Amino acid sequence: NSSLRDLKMVAALLKGKKVSDKVSLTISSGSRQVLENLAASGELVNIIQAGARILENGCGPCIGIGQAPPTNAVSIRTFNRNFKGRSGTQSAQIYLASPETAVAAALYGEITDPRKMGECPEITLPEKVIVEDSMFIFPDKPFTGEVRRGPNIKPLPNFPPITSRLTGEVLLKTGDNVSTDDILPGGSQVMSLRSNIPEISKHVFRYVDSGFAGRALAKGGGFIVGGENYGQGSSREHAALAPKYLGVKAVIAKSFARIHLANLVNFGIIPLTFADRKDYIDVGQGDSLELYVKGLKRNLCIKNVTNGLEFSVELDLSDREKDLLKIGGKLAAIKAKHAKN
Repeated sequence: NSSLRDLKMVAALLKGKKVSDKVSLTISSGSRQVLENLAASGELVNIIQAGARILENGCGPCIGIGQAPPTNAVSIRTFNRNFKGRSGTQSAQIYLASPETAVAAALYGEITDPRKMGECPEITLPEKVIVEDSMFIFPDKPFTGEVRRGPNIKPLPNFPPITSRLTGEVLLKTGDNVSTDDILPGGSQVMSLRSNIPEISKHVFRYVDSGFAGRALAKGGGFIVGGENYGQGSSREHAALAPKYLGVKAVIAKSFARIHLANLVNFGIIPLTFADRKDYIDVGQGDSLELYVKGLKRNLCIKNVTNGLEFSVELDLSDREKDLLKIGGKLAAIKAKHAKN
């Protein structure tokens, strides 16, 4: 995921040196364009001759597709994801570092102070970069025919508008800091299904509770209860889309990660926060809940039918976000808009 500046720095630090035989160094460029500019300047050869492996450009090792570390291994990475299991190996230890620190570790075979390599090279970016966009193929006119899909590509289901009364079981109760990778794991096995929502949904919370997906379908959907910072991590829309397919109606949490909250709204899942965080204790997995959401007011009340208690929740959304929820999410809103035209 490196920028041109990052890879020019890597090339300068590796020039005339060799990667330690105790480690493997791989390069995942931020784009084909970055790699082409590096090749044109002659700096790419420094990286190749040092013993680094050049990977295909794309979101590969970042999401556990390729270069998954061995069991209990350590990997130093310069991109911005080190959530548990994100690398494709649940037990791996992933450390985030600067390109300079990663190069030092590659040369010495262990985590090393990059200042040990001497003065930091001065990097100068070109005044004009190579822009190569010939691989973009645009249609001559808008396509109106039937979309041909392979066997692993399924159309998105139509999600209906929300009803004024929501009932169901608490399908899962989680702790704090549940990441989008906890909700839907990465890796080649799962990500190969990203265009097949019925299949990818079977992996929701696989490493948290392997029975979640089957239970959600059998119960006809329900609720998820979470702790602080629910949905932290990468902005993966499938972490909202797949639970929606399984029938998740609302997530009730102490707090939400900002981007995941937006994704929940986009796919018609109501994000509710406990008005009093202490009420989290009184809601258990398997409890039956009842909630009236007519008008999607800011302050709502949930009845726990199982233990007879009631607790207050808040729906802190803009009018636009509430409109999206009412119609069933952003995709439903887009379809409705095009239907009018």
